[in-house]
Amino acid sequence: MEKSLVQNNSRAVANWVLIGVFMLLVQVILGGITRLTGSGLSITEWDVITGFVPPLNSQQWVTEFEKYRQTPQYNLLHSDFTLPDFKFIFFWEWFHRFWARMVGVVFIIGFVYLVWKRKMKQEMIRPLLTLFLLGALQGAVGWIMVASGLTGDAIYVKPTKLAIHFVLALGLICYAFWFALQLLVPQKEIIRNPSLRKWSWGIIIILFFQLLFGALMAGHKAANAAPTWPTINGDWFPEYLFKQSPLLINFIDNKITVQFVHRLLAYLLFILTAIWTVKAYRSSVTSISFSKRRWLPFFMVFVQVALGIITVLSSTQIVASKWGIFEWFAQFHQITGMLFLLSMIYMLYLVRSEK
Repeated sequence: MEKSLVQNNSRAVANWVLIGVFMLLVQVILGGITRLTGSGLSITEWDVITGFVPPLNSQQWVTEFEKYRQTPQYNLLHSDFTLPDFKFIFFWEWFHRFWARMVGVVFIIGFVYLVWKRKMKQEMIRPLLTLFLLGALQGAVGWIMVASGLTGDAIYVKPTKLAIHFVLALGLICYAFWFALQLLVPQKEIIRNPSLRKWSWGIIIILFFQLLFGALMAGHKAANAAPTWPTINGDWFPEYLFKQSPLLINFIDNKITVQFVHRLLAYLLFILTAIWTVKAYRSSVTSISFSKRRWLPFFMVFVQVALGIITVLSSTQIVASKWGIFEWFAQFHQITGMLFLLSMIYMLYLVRSEK
C-alpha cells in the first residue's frame, strides 16, 4: 500500500491530513489547559449536536451552573464558586469539545471535497476511514473519562482514564502523520540502516511509557508530591516507593512511584537519543531529509527534560484554580513531548531495514 501511495502522491490530500495533524495537536494542548485549569468536569452532559453552542443568556448559564452544583467536584472542592468562576472553567471545557467537533467537521468536509475533485485515490480510502473511526473512539473515551469524575466522591477524572485518553490521542496523531508522510516523502529519501531503525523503535517504545506516566503524573497532580531535583524529596531511592499493596498498584496510584518512573524514563530517553544521534551522524546517507533533520530528536528531548525539571521545581507555586508559572511550564513540557514523539516517528519513517 505504501508504495502506491507514494507513487500516486497527492499534495492536496497531504495538506488536508497535515491540517488535521495540527488541529489534533491543538486539541491535545486544549486538553492540557482544561486539565490544568480544573475545567474538565464543568460540563456534565455529552450533547454531540447541541453542545456546539454555549449558553447564550443568563437563564441558560444558571441552568448549567445548577447542573455543575450537583457534582462531587463542586460540593467537595468548589463550593465557594460564583457564576463568573463557573463561566471560566466552562469555557475551556466547551472550547476543548468544540475544537474536537471542528476536527470532525474539517475531516468530513475535506474528505467529501477531495473525493468530488477526484484527488482521492482508491488506496487512500481505507486508511482515512480508519483515521475517522479512531477519532470517534477518542471522543467516546473522552466522555467515559469525564463521566468517571461525576460520581461518588471524585473531584477529578480518573488518572488511568486520563492516561488512556492522552495515549489514544497521540496514537491518532501519529497515525495521521505517518499517512501524510506516505503521501509526501519520495522513495529516494528513504534510507537503509537496520541498526538505526531498531534504535528508533526502542526509543519510541520507551517514549510511549514515558508519555503514559506523564499523563498519570498529570492525573494525580503528582508534580508537587516531590518538588525537588535531582533527588526526590532528598532521596535518590524514595522510602515510600512501594508502600502500597499489591506491588504493581504503586505504578498507577502512588504519586512518588509515578514521578520516580517518569524521571527514570526521561533520563533513559535522553541517553538513548544522544546515542541515536551519534549513530545517525556517523552513518553515511544520501537522504537530504534525514541529513537536515537528524539533530531534531535530541534537541526535542533536551528541551523536554529541561522543561520537566523546571516544571517540577515550580510546582511549589501552584495556586488552586489559578494559571501561573507552573501551568505554563507544564503546558510547554507536554507540547515538547508530543513534538519529540513526532520527530521520532519522522525518523522511523525515513530509516528502514529495507528500502
